[in-house]
Amino acid sequence: MTLTQLRYIVAIADAGLNITLAAENVYATQSGISKQLKQLEGELGFQVFTRRGKSLDTITPAGAQVLERARIILNESHNIRALAANLREESHGELALATTHTQARFVLPEPIARLKQQYPDLSVHIRPQGESRVISLFESGEVDLAIVSTSGAQPEGGIAVPLYRWHRRAIVPRGHALARLKRPLRLADLADLPLVSYESSLQPDSSLRRAFSSVGIEPRIACTSADADLIKTYVLAGLGVGILAEMALGDADARELVVLDIDPLLPECTSWLVLRRDRVLRSYVAQLATLVAPQLDEAELRRVVAGHAEPAWPKAPLWRETGRRGKRAAALHAA
Repeated sequence: MTLTQLRYIVAIADAGLNITLAAENVYATQSGISKQLKQLEGELGFQVFTRRGKSLDTITPAGAQVLERARIILNESHNIRALAANLREESHGELALATTHTQARFVLPEPIARLKQQYPDLSVHIRPQGESRVISLFESGEVDLAIVSTSGAQPEGGIAVPLYRWHRRAIVPRGHALARLKRPLRLADLADLPLVSYESSLQPDSSLRRAFSSVGIEPRIACTSADADLIKTYVLAGLGVGILAEMALGDADARELVVLDIDPLLPECTSWLVLRRDRVLRSYVAQLATLVAPQLDEAELRRVVAGHAEPAWPKAPLWRETGRRGKRAAALHAA
């Protein structure tokens, strides 16, 4: 029995018993995985998976017990390697991160650039996804950590560390009727207007829909995208009023767009770093957390992840207070 064989059967289970997909996920060949599975089952003396023709059908009861322990073994193997790497003060490694397009595009470039200065041999793999897909990638073990935002309770599935709080903004092209309002924007002003927003706005329980519903309005979602830049593009194309995260607005946008403050209309959001409870924290992960959220104490973060302390995180600052917005939004408001 080898770690490779255990890794392969876990990959098969996580891929829904699809060997082709499992092979892609672990960068192996389908024939190689099949061969290792056959050898492992031969050594165990029973099947981990039942077959239907040439396809795997179900996980056997005995196989479920093997998979449970295989996950523990693989996780501890990972922890031993991570611990050894930390003790050797290694500067190389691989970091896989799932987050939204907005975080990847507008928040992470500077912290990751600074991280790479400290760890030049670190390979960083960023996987921008829709909000709902981020946590699923994290829970499946395909990424080491996740950065996700919520307008309510903290995300589940790991240790959630608050990074910063932020609001949404409405954007319209120059000359739009809403840009000429001499009073604060109200939800009623958007009642009959098409909206361009994030994909999450389509969900019945989205905070945007709940806010509109609280005043008896059904929002008209004309177009959605996971990408804030696309939202701006379609607003300029005349599809509707854009609603997006304040971090996504930069100096260049002021030439064509006007931003409208909607802080009182939609609930505040918090961006969270989600870490595994059962993993040794690599030094570069702890460093990235403090680069994104300087209010965090790295030693305290390590203690919590190691299970030696209960989380008592400092209150996350507002994005506009972090000093990283530069001239963002200010130029748009001035316009």
